Amino acid sequence: MDGSGYPQHLKGDEIPVAARLMAVADVYDALISRRVYKEGMSHDEAVAIMREGRGTHFDPDVLDAFLRIQDTFRCIAERYTDTETDMENKRSSLQLLQA
Repeated sequence: MDGSGYPQHLKGDEIPVAARLMAVADVYDALISRRVYKEGMSHDEAVAIMREGRGTHFDPDVLDAFLRIQDTFRCIAERYTDTETDMENKRSSLQLLQA
């Protein structure tokens, strides 16, 4: 919301609603998701970090809406989390690309 990271230094309501929504979804996913280079954090840890960004990184209204339905986000994330096989396939693909 403070304009950092947005083209033309848009701030607050100047930032398109779709971008404000996507900021919440994208950061949540980035924090909780395992990657080949990092473990994901817990839902509660991610939510705590996101609360700290309320009003600066995140639109307060959008973050408040997320907080009201955070259990839905948690369920969706758990449903689509990568399995060990998925992660191993990604590691193998990455190794092939680096060879």
